[in-house]
This record gives sequence, structure tokens and C-alpha cells, in this order.
Amino acid sequence: MILYEYPINERIRTYLRLQQLFNRLGQLMARTEALDHHFALTTLFEIIEVASRSELKTDVLKDLERQKQLYNSYRGNPAISENTLEGLISQMDEHFDALNQVAGKIGQSLSENDFLMALRSRAVIPGGTCEFDLPTYHAWQHQAAAVRAQDLAQWVAPFAPLAQAIQLLLQMLRKSGNTQKVMATHGQLQQNLPQGRTFQLLRLKIDAALGITPEISCNRLLVVIRMLRQQSDGKWVATTEDVPFEMTLCA
Repeated sequence: MILYEYPINERIRTYLRLQQLFNRLGQLMARTEALDHHFALTTLFEIIEVASRSELKTDVLKDLERQKQLYNSYRGNPAISENTLEGLISQMDEHFDALNQVAGKIGQSLSENDFLMALRSRAVIPGGTCEFDLPTYHAWQHQAAAVRAQDLAQWVAPFAPLAQAIQLLLQMLRKSGNTQKVMATHGQLQQNLPQGRTFQLLRLKIDAALGITPEISCNRLLVVIRMLRQQSDGKWVATTEDVPFEMTLCA
């Protein structure tokens, strides 16, 4: 099954982008080749760009506080494990405190690193990080893998509280939905969203063997899904087949 996720508001869109970037960064940092570490740095620059929104930290803190209040209301519910509940609330408290202690914009200290800022300005230019443009970066790439890994860990560390908080928020959001099996009749599905709940994330699972890709349009009132199939010439066209899939709306 292939999982597709579609954010229903801009805040969740930002969270999903950052989670993807943090996941990619973690995979690249775990490797030892200089080329992998190069792309780890370009990913870090993407994170800096996305995380530069002044309201991001406030949004995450508000979401953590909102979730904590929600889970606090579950105390005493016999259907819920008290130990699990306390552990989750404790995690939220830890992530809230860690992020709240970050002064100013997240990762702002990296803007004072001349080496990184010079590399960032050149990285957006095609071929702009050649040794004749950035000899200091060329020398860094020839450092031992352990030295490069230590530098990367130091530069990435300021973003750890944000990464951990977003990971927890998205984990709770994904678990909030109920999955249903639906059918895109003649390759299309249009469904009004239930009123009285604010949905934030749409998740689809489609059997990879079908060779179908969903084109999703969604807002707080309506979900529209059109199923596409790739032709032999490479073009994607709307299919008229009935396509079964799983859909989850997360609030």
C-alpha cells in the first residue's frame, strides 16, 4: 500500500514539510560519504528556510498546549490506560519546555556562522559549490567522516526541540482518525466533510499494484479526489475505473 497525506491547513502543511526534511537529514547524516554530508547541509538550509516563519514556534507551542488540555480531559476514563496517558502528557511537557527555552528564532545562531552562510548563498547556484568557488568547503569535505559528522551534529542541534515536538504532534494527529474503505467511482470521489469537527489531515492508502496515483483537492468543507494512471507515453490521465482505497480523516 502507498500512503498519501494531504494537509487541510497551512500549519499542518509546514509541519509535514519539516518532518520530511528532518527525516531526510537524519538519513543523510548517518552516512559517511562526503556527498551525503553535502546533501545533509543543503537539507539543513531548506529547514532553515521553512523554519524561519516567525509564528512557527508559537504555533507549535500552542498545539502542544491544546493537545495537553485535551489529553488531561481523559484522566479517569476507564477505557484509557493511565500509564500510557501520563507518559504522553509527560512527553508533551518535555517538548514544550525544551522548545519554549529556545531564545529567538530557531537556528538563528547559524546565521552568525560565516562558513555556513557562504555555503548557503552558493548552494542555490547550479554548480556553485565547486572548489574554485569555496575552497574552504572543499577542504571540509576532505575531513574525516567523524569530523564532518561532529560538525553536522553541532549545526543541527538547535533544531532538535522543534523536530521532536513536530514528530509528536503529527504522531498524535495521525492516530486521531478513523480509517474507512471507500471507492472512487469511475475514478472520482467527492465527499462533504462532517460539520462540527475541524479536520487537519487527510490520509489515503492505495494498493501499489493498481498503478494509480490520486490527485487530491481538499479544504475544511470538501474532499475531491481524482485517480490518475500513467500512459505509455508518460502522460498522466484521469482513469474511469472504479478504484478502491482507504481514507482517514484526522482532526
